[in-house]
Amino acid sequence: MTVDSPQPTVQRLLGKSTSGLASPDGSSVPPAPRSGGAKVRILETANRLFYEEGIHSVGVDRLISEASVTKATFYKHYGSKDNLILAYVHTQHERVQQAFDALVADAGSASDAVRTWVTAVADEVNAPSFRGCAFLNAAAEYHDSRDQVRVVVASHRDWYTERLADLLQDAGHPLPGDGADELMLARDGAMSGAYAGDAIAATAALGRVAERVLAV
Repeated sequence: MTVDSPQPTVQRLLGKSTSGLASPDGSSVPPAPRSGGAKVRILETANRLFYEEGIHSVGVDRLISEASVTKATFYKHYGSKDNLILAYVHTQHERVQQAFDALVADAGSASDAVRTWVTAVADEVNAPSFRGCAFLNAAAEYHDSRDQVRVVVASHRDWYTERLADLLQDAGHPLPGDGADELMLARDGAMSGAYAGDAIAATAALGRVAERVLAV
């Protein structure tokens, strides 16, 4: 990925913290921009267009027009489209992390949390705005696994798998890491299958995998 401002440094995400995931300016993951400002309008526009239409298909001029900002304002806040892309994938990670943590906090047990997670995935893929997994979509647009976007995607997936493994460990699974890999693969399949085909069948299959994993 070519960046017309200094390349940000992206570290692999470790454990449950996002502190190792660098932001476009090289710092740790930044807080969301305050609502109503030009910076947040640009990012919200990117979140919508990149997810709905694809990252490479949306140009800077389109982003500027739909965010109702000037070109100078765009470059003041993000420096380049590539930096905005990194902000987009970071924002998608934060969205998933917050939803997952809230789900776990509200669950009565680790097993309940896994089952509630399956329901949440089903709800997501059945939403009218669903266009597949944002991270799988982003990875598909960047063939080089060393690209910064792919590094962020890999870090997100490491975090996600670790959190599932934590739940399975709390639920008494003898091999929580293996079980988490199965759940993650089933989740990927449900996301892709639901978008490309039958959402009911895809999420029902995810539910069956989850029950088999929990029964071990």
